[in-house]
Amino acid sequence: MQTNLSEQAKRLPRADEAERILRSCVHCGFCTATCPTYQLLGDELDGPRGRIYLIKLLLEGQPATASIQTHLDRCLSCRNCETTCPSGVEYHNLLDIGRAVVDAQVPRPLGERLLRHGLRLFVPRPALFKALTRTARAFRPLLPKPVQAKLPRHEPVLKPRPKVQHARRVLMLEGCVQPALSPNTNAAAARVLDRLGISVIAAREAGCCGAVDYHVDAQAVGLDRARRNIDAWWPAIEAGAEAIVQTASGCGAFVRDYGHLLAADLAYAAKAARVSALARDLVEVLRDAPLERLGIRADQRLAFHCPCTLQHAQKLGGVVEAVLERLGFNLTPVPDGHLCCGSAGTYSLTQPVLAQQLRDNRLSALESGNPEVIVTANIGCQNHLASAGRTPVRHWIELVDEALPD
Repeated sequence: MQTNLSEQAKRLPRADEAERILRSCVHCGFCTATCPTYQLLGDELDGPRGRIYLIKLLLEGQPATASIQTHLDRCLSCRNCETTCPSGVEYHNLLDIGRAVVDAQVPRPLGERLLRHGLRLFVPRPALFKALTRTARAFRPLLPKPVQAKLPRHEPVLKPRPKVQHARRVLMLEGCVQPALSPNTNAAAARVLDRLGISVIAAREAGCCGAVDYHVDAQAVGLDRARRNIDAWWPAIEAGAEAIVQTASGCGAFVRDYGHLLAADLAYAAKAARVSALARDLVEVLRDAPLERLGIRADQRLAFHCPCTLQHAQKLGGVVEAVLERLGFNLTPVPDGHLCCGSAGTYSLTQPVLAQQLRDNRLSALESGNPEVIVTANIGCQNHLASAGRTPVRHWIELVDEALPD
């Protein structure tokens, strides 16, 4: 695609990257066929090709408008289009650049500003989010129904983690909302890894991966969180930790991007690249492990929802399914497995109508094979799908943990 950046756009920190991405797009339109929002709305501007065109106009000097902001906001950042694109267009990076340009020019309505500020205030702080969740559960009947649906329905019995005892050691990103909404997920991962001779070591100073801030109008704050995590992990990396494991694929996708996002930061570029190289989704560790040592004999009927951040961002589609089948679980067929559930980080709160439509469509596909449980690999998807109150939804590693012999 031919483009001529305005003088103002040429001064943007990522101007060269934006121009390269725009020029790589041949405007073929293959991406529209797999775009969830285009399928729902049927508007060219609510698909990747239309959004690329809008960003092109912005970078060529056209003033930003609330309408352009809305079309960019409606994007899930699911990256399905990148899987489909024959030209390798790095759409998600261009979208981040375009959103930053629009948000710098177009003030949001007060309600949107308050919502986004609240998300940045509470979500990236695990202790604060956990306290808020507990308070909300106590007052559940008084809360709006959409908020009630997001809260866990049962108080989990917390399970202990194994002691650090093996020579093989990995770090684990604990996450922001997962400790409150699904507190046994990381513990289950640690126990399964322990059976395979791998210990999980703590890095208490590490916090939110930075994705929430980065994708909700605060890119600089998100990158600062990335830097703090790098600092927190670095001593363990130097001491020989072989990987940084994530049980939430959304966090994992963002950590894998640290090297790219901090490439121009002379103080952190090399470290960020190293962290990205060490980032592993949990399933990558299990895929290469001798799973027969676990002694699992499972026969539950499961439907697996593959998060967009696992299959499109990390290119690990089909890997969890293969691991579960190796362990004996029965996986039911799921039509249109490439489509998004509508969670997309904070999307289910900032775009609730579209998110609910996508959720209900995804659940119908997942339930078509009559599974006992739906499993997934990302806390956002897990919580969003479970909010419908239909088939139980859990992280897949918890079922593996429960099937371990005593």
